[in-house]
Amino acid sequence: MKRASLNILAVAGLSLGLFAFGSIKEGGIQGKVTPAEGAKEVVAVAGTDTLRSQINNGAFVFSNVKKGTYTVWVKANAPYKDISVENVAVTDSATTDIGEIKLLQ
Repeated sequence: MKRASLNILAVAGLSLGLFAFGSIKEGGIQGKVTPAEGAKEVVAVAGTDTLRSQINNGAFVFSNVKKGTYTVWVKANAPYKDISVENVAVTDSATTDIGEIKLLQ
C-alpha cells in the first residue's frame, strides 16, 4: 500500500512539474520602420539564433522569442541604408517595443 501511495505521489509531482514548465511563455519584439517602403526585411539575431519577421506597413512583430539579448537588423531598399538596434533585451512573457526605427539615405 505504501508503494502505491508513493507511485501516486511521484506521478502527481511529475505532472505538476511538467505543467509548470508548460506555462512559461516566451517573449517578443515589436517596432515600426519609417519610411515603410524603405524596409525590405527585419531580422533579430542572438548568438546562432536568427529570426525573421514580416513587415506590414512598416510594423513588425517577432513572437515566441527566447529570453536573451538581440540585435535587430533592418535590411533596407535603395536609396536607404541598413540599420541595426543593439542590446534588445527579451524576457519571458513580455514583448519588448523598440519603437520607431528611422531609415536614413
